[in-house]
Amino acid sequence: MVRISTGSPNPTEGMQAEQNIITVKSFSPQRSPQAEIAPRLPFAIANGTRILGAGHDLSWQTAPLSPAADTMFGPRGACLFGLEGPLWVADTGHHRLLGWRSLPIADAQPADWVIGQPDFVSEGQNAKGEPNARTVAVPTGICTYREGMVVADAWNHRVLIWHQIPKDSNAPADIVLGQADFRQNLPNRGNEATANTLHWPYGVMFHDGRLYVADTGNRRVLIWDRLPERNGQPADGVLGQAGFSTRNENGGGTPTASSMRWPHSLAIWQGNLVLADAGNNRLMLWDGLPQTHNQPCLAVLGQANFQAVELNRGEYFPTDRSLNMPYGVAAAGDWLLAADTANSRLVGWQQKGALVVKDLHDRQADGLFGQDTYRQKGENRSYGSALRDSLCWPYGIQFCEGLAIVADSGNNRVIISEFKI
Repeated sequence: MVRISTGSPNPTEGMQAEQNIITVKSFSPQRSPQAEIAPRLPFAIANGTRILGAGHDLSWQTAPLSPAADTMFGPRGACLFGLEGPLWVADTGHHRLLGWRSLPIADAQPADWVIGQPDFVSEGQNAKGEPNARTVAVPTGICTYREGMVVADAWNHRVLIWHQIPKDSNAPADIVLGQADFRQNLPNRGNEATANTLHWPYGVMFHDGRLYVADTGNRRVLIWDRLPERNGQPADGVLGQAGFSTRNENGGGTPTASSMRWPHSLAIWQGNLVLADAGNNRLMLWDGLPQTHNQPCLAVLGQANFQAVELNRGEYFPTDRSLNMPYGVAAAGDWLLAADTANSRLVGWQQKGALVVKDLHDRQADGLFGQDTYRQKGENRSYGSALRDSLCWPYGIQFCEGLAIVADSGNNRVIISEFKI
């Protein structure tokens, strides 16, 4: 289970408020090929892994979750900006960003910098004060853009942009999106959704000059055709809604190829946009990059069709074709990986040769990490202690030059591992 420290807000509270109770079908425990040991994703755990945070110690359950330079509480995102560093982590539950000036070389290596708190031992939303350019409240997604950094500051209902990657503690952000200025933090600015407002934005991605934001609480993805240059700049495009002024889950109707319930993170796989739509328990894949408002995707993974949305397809145990609240997605070379969060695993699809998106629809996974078989879903495989190759509610994943960076949120740690592409 996710450990909650006294005095720290639960970073999953907003997500849980949105989830409906779903009745699952009964599962017959007859043995099947799904119960056999699954192909393992190509992580080099034995000799190519570093673990940051409390989970580096396999007796981590007794470790304190109070803030320090070497602890984390429910981290949801991480971004390595190159093999020389720096590394920045969204330490979500402590309401801060932790920075390492270079790629960590050892387990439990303490951070060099902090943004969002006056020091390494303080916590609280907006440093227990009012929001400004140096504070955060439940930071989640984090990505690079050119020479800068973008962070989804979810509970301040905004996105922060630094023109240069921060290389010191409490460097102020340069641009804020979703709010008129750095002092405001109401969802949708206290009104209805528009092209310049946000509500619980959890995911960010910059690709080919465009900025994509998973505006989760508004059940949409906002797209800026170029990097914003001023505070509160409105988006140019929207996916998941017919226009900028609506925010109903699944567009107010039944699920379709264009609707969303809980969009959370984005990736580009061989030139094609991929979205983790956690609330509909699926990944959405577009053929190339969307060019029009509310453009439907061409394929989904995790469901048999565009109308199906049940977690694990209505069964208690997962399979190699099902997902349960996938919050993270990332691509590297032939591989597309999903952080299948509520199943406490990573699943991957490998496509060698030309990728034809429509042929990927409902395809079975090609590899697994965090569980031994596709039928397992227990936290740390058997609801026990964390292992170096186990997971507990992983939320985010990123690739950087042969390394995979996994935000293993329920184990209060970040795993950095070699990944053989």
